[in-house]
Amino acid sequence: MKIITQLSRIFVGVLFILSGLVKLNDPTGFSFKLEEYFSEAVLNLPFLAPYALSLAVVLVIAEVILGVALLLGFMRKLTLTLLFLMIVFFTFLTFYSAYFNKVTDCGCFGDAVPLTPWGSFTKDIVLLILILILIKFKSFIKPIFQAKTNNLIMMITIVLCCFMGYWVLNHLPLKDFRAYKVGTDIQKGMEIPADAPKAEYQMTFYYNVNGKEEKFTDKELGNIPEGSEFVRREDIQLSEGFQPAIHDLTMDLDGEEHLEQMLQEPKLIWIISYDLERADAEGLQAMKDFANKAIVKGYVVAGLTASSNAIIDDVIKKYELPFIYYTSDATTLKTIERANPSIVVLEKGIIVEKKHWKDRNQVTLK
Repeated sequence: MKIITQLSRIFVGVLFILSGLVKLNDPTGFSFKLEEYFSEAVLNLPFLAPYALSLAVVLVIAEVILGVALLLGFMRKLTLTLLFLMIVFFTFLTFYSAYFNKVTDCGCFGDAVPLTPWGSFTKDIVLLILILILIKFKSFIKPIFQAKTNNLIMMITIVLCCFMGYWVLNHLPLKDFRAYKVGTDIQKGMEIPADAPKAEYQMTFYYNVNGKEEKFTDKELGNIPEGSEFVRREDIQLSEGFQPAIHDLTMDLDGEEHLEQMLQEPKLIWIISYDLERADAEGLQAMKDFANKAIVKGYVVAGLTASSNAIIDDVIKKYELPFIYYTSDATTLKTIERANPSIVVLEKGIIVEKKHWKDRNQVTLK
């Protein structure tokens, strides 16, 4: 069992470190997943939603620290206890997500490695088994270095994790794994190949036949007895078919779509705030001067938000913003950028630059 214990130790430690680092690269994205879990439609814990970002940062840093601690053999009993509690927590979330089909991606590896709900649950079950093995045979887990060296490595790990978390929250993820990363041609990302598989559905029609409800497939509609009364139709999706990487981006203004027109602009800047009520006030204030400078340079500046028209009008008036807001889906806007507000520079539909509002002075205005 000594060899199995050591292999389990390496596997669990490395996986926790990788999982934590990927999410620490984008803790805001992980917090969006936690907000989904806390929503009334899932766990019905809306009072936790305001703390989702703080909880996300703590959890991802803890993942990395516990992974390093396990590999080092640092504070063995406490490390194994915390690993067990964390994997139980994640296993519950992934099971709930998979069984009830509420959150389609747990965010275990952020956007770097999307996992299906059942795939995430299976991963956590494997980790739970391995951690139980480590607890059972913890006597085989010995410190790799002397106490002073282990303490120093742990201290360095904590400091680096905290610095990384601070940096990405005040700027942007170090590595962008999303569909809207710099260099993306949005129009190409929305294209559907001619030979792409299409979604398949099974349609079932229910009719009242002589006082009894009977069902018919779409191929049996010609066999429905005369005088039968239609009741309802049920559609079951058998396969999703091809879905382009970018499939839900819109720019709506007063019921009219402007995305295609905007993507033709050679100098376009989007100011993105998925929710203007949650946007940073200092950031919105800064967008006034930034937008004016961009307009002078010949850029078309447009805001993108999922907020209502009433909120949009209030924000434009309050901060004297020199641009109008188009509406789009909140989830899409969260995917494009993490800061609220944030800046995206495009040239004929190609994303050439993305910046946190705090880095607005670093944006290249040609």
